[in-house]
Amino acid sequence: MNQRIFEHPILGKLEEKKQVTFTFNNNEYTGFENESLAAALLANGIRTLRYHEESGSPRGIYCNIGHCYECRVTIGEKQGQRACLTPLKEGMDVESGCQLLTSVKDWRAEYE
Repeated sequence: MNQRIFEHPILGKLEEKKQVTFTFNNNEYTGFENESLAAALLANGIRTLRYHEESGSPRGIYCNIGHCYECRVTIGEKQGQRACLTPLKEGMDVESGCQLLTSVKDWRAEYE
């Protein structure tokens, strides 16, 4: 289900880029090399990237500029990577962030 915009009403036809494949939760998708992983996931109809640490509610892309940490995923062996700041590469293996720990909350609890 490709939801990518290839021709914009104001910007016109978008420049063609090298297409690459990657996996998300063991499913194969395509995107453009060096676009953000978040953009590639959105273009493929993926909205849920992880689940809230306490409630388990689905979380997705919120700010898309690296401030909110809602788009954390696991890339290879590295947990907590922000999809909005990660350039897409050929063969990238991405998994849902599931319910990641939040070190900020853990740190705050020590001082309360």
